[in-house]
Amino acid sequence: MAKDKLGFIGLGIMGKPMTKNLLDAGYSVIVWNRSQPGIDECKSYGATVAKSAKEVAEKSDVVITMVTASADVEQVVLGKDGVIEGIRAGMAVVDMTTQSPKMAKKISASLKEKGVGMLDAPVSGGDTGAIAGTLSIMVGGPKEVLDRCMPIFNVLGKNITHIGEEPGSGQVTKLCNQIGCALNLLAVCEELTLAAKSGINLKQMLSAISAGAAGSWQLSNLGPKILNRDFEPGFMVKTIQKDLRLVMEAAGDGEATLPGVSLAHQLFHSVEADGLHEKGTQALVTAIEKLASTKIEG
Repeated sequence: MAKDKLGFIGLGIMGKPMTKNLLDAGYSVIVWNRSQPGIDECKSYGATVAKSAKEVAEKSDVVITMVTASADVEQVVLGKDGVIEGIRAGMAVVDMTTQSPKMAKKISASLKEKGVGMLDAPVSGGDTGAIAGTLSIMVGGPKEVLDRCMPIFNVLGKNITHIGEEPGSGQVTKLCNQIGCALNLLAVCEELTLAAKSGINLKQMLSAISAGAAGSWQLSNLGPKILNRDFEPGFMVKTIQKDLRLVMEAAGDGEATLPGVSLAHQLFHSVEADGLHEKGTQALVTAIEKLASTKIEG
């Protein structure tokens, strides 16, 4: 069976390697981005370049969006020269952005009126997972659309979970994931702070607790970066802050009390105030260092 022609919109840290993996898997991919560097890189991989999101839709069977935030998804899908102006019945749209569940529902309803199925399919795994094709993908939307898109997801990820048919359910799951990421990272920062203030060997401490019940992805991957004072992003402070704002919004809608998220959100504000908004989330340690009057180095 012939492969669907794919469109990919959003060629940033995640979108570029995801596009490359799809091209390497033999898919025809037409791309568009709101800035030029991502376009140039994906063109070098073999992608075709469109002049607008509308043109991407006109020349694709399945359109994937991977942009920054809810307003960006709304713009590229429902806005002027957006995807919705180029779609036709029988297509599918897959939004892999982390965005508002309410916006996912709104976009899904608009596309359904045009005979187009939509999946909200945010991912976890960062740029390393995007490069390796090992992302965890959380999918909300119709099962028949998921079945059609499963070969595409199998190129991009290794753990694809259908959360439910309800639009936005993938997004809610991703927000739960972000709670875990933020609070686990806060725990890593506090663990390192106590160890540093106590004068013990930080590398040995990390090795010891990583193998036990306190072990986590954040500890194993970001702990060593903190020790090396490596704050370059796989996932930026400003992006986790966007996600935590979405968490707080969803919490308000569902009358959920999330005190840990509120604390992490405020501590990340301190990191942003120091001009580190485009650094990796591990820069959270700088806020804890201030409070403890210490500096953590391996």
